[in-house]
Amino acid sequence: MSRGPAVLRSLRIGFMPLVDCAPLVVAVRLGLDRRHGLSLQLQRQASWAAVRDRLLSGELDAAHALAGMAYGIDTGIGGPREPMAVLMVLNHNGQAIVLAPGPAHRLREGATLREALDIPRRRPRLAQTFPTGTHAMWLYYWLAAQDVDPLHDVEAVTLPPPEMPAALARGDLLGYCVGEPWAAQAEAQEIGARVIRSGELWPGHPEKVLACRRAFAALEPEAATALTATVLEACRWLDEEPGHRTRAAHWLAEDRAIDLPVEALDKCLLLPEGDQRATRLRFHGDGEVNFPWLSDGRWFLHQFRRWGWLSPDALGDDARLAELHRLDSYRLAALQAGVPLPRGDIRRSVLFDGMRWE
Repeated sequence: MSRGPAVLRSLRIGFMPLVDCAPLVVAVRLGLDRRHGLSLQLQRQASWAAVRDRLLSGELDAAHALAGMAYGIDTGIGGPREPMAVLMVLNHNGQAIVLAPGPAHRLREGATLREALDIPRRRPRLAQTFPTGTHAMWLYYWLAAQDVDPLHDVEAVTLPPPEMPAALARGDLLGYCVGEPWAAQAEAQEIGARVIRSGELWPGHPEKVLACRRAFAALEPEAATALTATVLEACRWLDEEPGHRTRAAHWLAEDRAIDLPVEALDKCLLLPEGDQRATRLRFHGDGEVNFPWLSDGRWFLHQFRRWGWLSPDALGDDARLAELHRLDSYRLAALQAGVPLPRGDIRRSVLFDGMRWE
């Protein structure tokens, strides 16, 4: 007696219109989700706040999320608190800090950042995408490393990524930190210039993660593992050869994941971010990119304390991160997908100012 077709578990996955949502689009286009018994329903979101709210309400099962956002929600900084889970990292690098032509030119000519931004004569307005997100952390770290206090010397505002180039063109902003393709758009429109790429600021930094509520990861471990394995395979496919990224750029444009021409998306996906491999946009790197390193989580919690958002007492951080980073689920998914696993759960990093983090 023949069996009927297997019933696929439908999962609602949120994403923002950024090139690093590519693994999710690839997973659906290649049918990798169905191979793992899933049907991924991708839902574009208008802002990172919308991603957060729909995750917490249960309207989304999981999401393409800013790494820093997951830690911010878990600690309850500046909004509702909810135990979160990081299933895997989606990419390293691929973001940039953009300044208007005037300050960008002065910086290139040798002015200090304070001089380029005309501090203290004015308090320039700079944008990031979510208060505890990665873009805020890269922007604040870069400013502070050059003697600019991000909490007092500048006005930091929150904007959805697609709105940033227009705000810069209107003169509402003097600069912003954002993911591609919205930094490239400033240069294409000749309204601003990249002054540093995030891969130069922290080579190999964690950027977007696959995140969900901890309740989902705990109550549906098989679905969480299957989702992780699906996206791991998509990340590996993106890094296998350059032609795969070009195909992904077409899919991102065709599916209206990002409202820009395929040529602009292809350029961002293939963008060489320097001569060092560690500074380029990477999706897999034999699993090095995707492993949710505990040391990366400690860096974000350290930054939250640095800016006064979290109590100075770091006791309990390891226990929090052990719950937040679903290492057992990741390892099982990696075995299913045939992805190499590291021996430990921490790594060493060196940031652009020489700061070493382990």
